[in-house]
Parts: sequence; structure tokens; C-alpha cells
Amino acid sequence: MLTPLDAWICSKIAPSVTGAPNEPLTRSRLEDYQLGRLRATVEHARSHSPFYQRQLAGIVDTGLRSLEDISALPFTTPADILAHDLRFLCVSQGEIERVVTLCSSGTTNAAKRLHFTRQELELTVDFFHHGMTTLVAPGERVLILMPGELPGSVGDLLLQGLERLGAQGILHGIVRDESAAIHQIIVEEIDCLVGLPVQLLGLVRHADAATIPPGRIKSVLLSADHVPAAIVREIERAWGCPVFNHYGMTEMGLGGAVDCRARNGGHLREADLYVEIIDPVSGRPLPDGEPGEVVFTTLTRVGMPLIRYRSGDLSRFIPQPCPCGTVLKRLARVTGRLAGRLQLASGGRLGMAELDEALFPLPGLLNFRAAVTVEHNRDCLQVSLLSRAGASAGLCRAVRAALEGIPVLRQAVAGDYLRIAPPVVMTDSNWQSSSSIKRTLHDYREKKKC
Repeated sequence: MLTPLDAWICSKIAPSVTGAPNEPLTRSRLEDYQLGRLRATVEHARSHSPFYQRQLAGIVDTGLRSLEDISALPFTTPADILAHDLRFLCVSQGEIERVVTLCSSGTTNAAKRLHFTRQELELTVDFFHHGMTTLVAPGERVLILMPGELPGSVGDLLLQGLERLGAQGILHGIVRDESAAIHQIIVEEIDCLVGLPVQLLGLVRHADAATIPPGRIKSVLLSADHVPAAIVREIERAWGCPVFNHYGMTEMGLGGAVDCRARNGGHLREADLYVEIIDPVSGRPLPDGEPGEVVFTTLTRVGMPLIRYRSGDLSRFIPQPCPCGTVLKRLARVTGRLAGRLQLASGGRLGMAELDEALFPLPGLLNFRAAVTVEHNRDCLQVSLLSRAGASAGLCRAVRAALEGIPVLRQAVAGDYLRIAPPVVMTDSNWQSSSSIKRTLHDYREKKKC
């Protein structure tokens, strides 16, 4: 079945491109629209944003005769927003409806601030409305396991989108108590769950999950973090329902791409975003199929537009046509973040994605933390495991074996560049609750040397 984003995007671009309003979406029509919006966005930012007035000052020609010409423009980075968020604004602060503060996972207390007008929040609600029609039908009930207490937060915007399609959204928030969440699924007769991958795994592997009636959960949407294939398989096996993936980040306006029923790559929100894949080192745009860093330019943001923003996420465009029949591009599942991939002393690189795929298939594991430190002039990988009380030493042995099976770790151990410390099992009573911050591999080597 054709992704609902196809007709939605077709209707959004119709006033701006040639052709009848009911003409099917084509790649040519969409790219004509994107080129026009790119030109308008660059000129708008150059005229009204103090940051982009300076950023683009040395660019003589920003005419953008083709989509490829955008590669001549400089990148915008998270550090730019961290240092100059108010200088990005193209409108008065009085026109800003919501400011989202993204705290750093480090110790500097640094925070990025993203500013959104009411119209831009409405664009996200509209995306959620149409994107969720793949998962739920009018009258069905959706439990939202994400933050939503504040107006304009992701959960709040999703509630509004669900209301428009005639479904009922029920806000639970980040899961702190799996038993309570499972009880709510049963009592509220929930059809669909939306949440973070690891927290959904915690529900599936909880003892109370057996009380959920077979067939009760009809679909699951995973969002806000890397989606390990092992977690998808576990959810589908346990609940017998399709698992969909949503990719987005706050800088995108919270919504970026969502799976269609083929569930083989997310269809991009291409009327609102122009997305590139670049070589993370050279900055060179990469052809479809080659993995690299996701870079995007906003096409419909007037308050705080972003031009060629480096997301730090690693993915690729899927070059083959989607079985659903749309011309919209497909973004493969994100395989990790540049900032979360550590250079080991052996020369190899390690990230959470490799650890996730190796460890989450292990029965009984709910979550883990990982860090690289240094001991006796060697890297040392330390892993803390979250499991239920009473977990046997067998889990630690299984984790150790799984870690030694990861090629980059196996090579580092063989070359005496790295030691894998004995994994430590923790229980609910001494494990801090997960938040909505993305999980990351921590690097404590410099601190250890100090």
C-alpha cells in the first residue's frame, strides 16, 4: 500500500509547482518544489538571520540553479546553535511559540536551544497525523511512552496528530515502572505503542508481559534513538505485530521520516526537509546507497531555519524503489552517531550500534551502559548490565562471549590493545531510570589520564 505521505506531500507542493492539483506525485515535480523552497529559505535566512548574514557573507552567488548547487554552501553545526541560537532567529522572540532546550550529556552543562513558531509546530502535527495512519485506524488507542507534559513537546504534538485522524492518544510518558505501563495497556485496551526501543524491550521482557492478551497490540512505533534489529525481532516475536521506525530529531522539528507498511526504510518528510548524505570527513555529497552523515536543510521554517545542518547521524539513502510504489526517498535505519563512535588504541572504531546488535539478542538483558577507560596503558571496555533481580552469572558469561565476537573488539584484544572488564550485573533497585537522552558509548580515557 502506498505510503500516506505520498498524497500528503503531493497536496502540500501543488500550489508551488506546475501541474494539476490531483496529478500524481513525481520525482521531477517534487524536486522542482524543493529547489524553489531552497532558494527561498537561503534568501530568507540571509536577509533576516544575523548568523546566516555572516555565514553566507563570503558566498557571492547563492542562486542555486540546481539541487546539487547546495553543496557550495557551508554547513551549520550543533556548535553553531550552542553558541549563537538567538542569532539564528529570523523573527522576533515574541513570535516564538516554543523553545526546546537540549542538554548535553557531558558535564559542561552546555545546552542547545531550538526555537519554533506556532506555524512550525503545526507542520509537525500535520506530519504526525498523516504518518500515523500507516499504524493506526480511527477509533484505535495509542499509548505514548514519551515526554508529553509540556505544550509543544513530542508527546503533545503526537496527541494532536492522533486526534485529527480519529484515534485516541493516551499519554503515559517515559516508562519508570514497567508493571504500571503493562497494566495500562491491558486496562485501556491499547492497540498501538509509541516509545523508545530499549524501553519497549523492557516491557516485552518483563514478567507481567505474559498478562497482555494475544493480539492485543497491533503495531509498535520505535523512535528517538538508534533502533537495533535485535529489539525489533524480539518485539515482533513476543507480540506478533509489525514494528515501525520513526526517525527525527528536535532540530528537524521532531519529525523526519517514517516507515510505510513495507518497513524497509523511512520515507522522508520531503516537502519540509531537503536531506543529503555526505562523507563525514570530506563533506562531499555521496550518491544514493553509500553510507554517510545525514545533513538536512529546512524548507518551511521561518523562525529558525537551518541550512545544511550536520545531524551527526549515520545512514544512507536506499536506491531501489520502495515496494509501496512512492517516489519519495527512503532513509535506511540510522546505524549510530559520529559522536558516539570511539577510536580505539588498536585503530578500530566502536559505537553503541555494534554493542546493541551483539548484546540485545541475549535473553534476560534489559539495558546496558558501556564506557571505555584506560588501565595499564591499554583501553578497557566496561559494561554494566540491567537485568531482573536474581540474574545468574550465565548472563555475564554470555555478554562476555558476545563482546569477544565483535570483530573490532576481537582484533583489539588479540593485539593486546584492549581488555574487556568482567561485566557487572545491576538490578532495578540500583539502576537509574532511562531518560529520553540517546544512549551513548562514553569515553573516560582522558579523565583517567588526568
